[in-house]
Amino acid sequence: MMAWDTESTKQKIKNAALVEFAAYGPDGTTVERIAKRAKVNKERIYNYFGNKQELFRGILREELEQIAQTVGLTSFASEDIGDYAGRMYDYHRERPELTRLLHWEGLAFGKDVPNEEARRARYEEKTAAATDGQRQGVLTNSIDADHIAFLVLALAGWWFAAPQVARMLTGEPTEEEHARRRASVIEAARRFARA
Repeated sequence: MMAWDTESTKQKIKNAALVEFAAYGPDGTTVERIAKRAKVNKERIYNYFGNKQELFRGILREELEQIAQTVGLTSFASEDIGDYAGRMYDYHRERPELTRLLHWEGLAFGKDVPNEEARRARYEEKTAAATDGQRQGVLTNSIDADHIAFLVLALAGWWFAAPQVARMLTGEPTEEEHARRRASVIEAARRFARA
């Protein structure tokens, strides 16, 4: 008899849940569809992750941890804000599910955001990076640091939050168009630098 590979099964469930939640949100996704996509019994989902809302929270938490590890940031005094924005664009292009999960979270949870304290701390690090850039005279002081942090995230991520709008405005997302969009994101972010 072969032993059950619990970790492999959990990963299959998480992969399936990511696809389903990104497409349909926490309310539109069913445990049955996740189980079917993962090719597991739906009881395994309940056993490993609790309910559907808890699974959504866990998936979103892992996705946010992944982007924080992949696209790290210390200070805009020493790091090019345009380079950071370009790396954020690249990440969202490769993994557009995160932006979609954040949209669904806003729609489904409103102000009751899962894991808000820990997440707020991560966003405060981005604001601190902008504040440091301002103190060192690298970034403009005409826009508040927290707004700069938010605007850079929006510049990089909105292409994937509303891909239909991006397509209608700028055309199909070919390799050439992605290069053009990325260049615009970098240039726009660098406009926050002091003139």
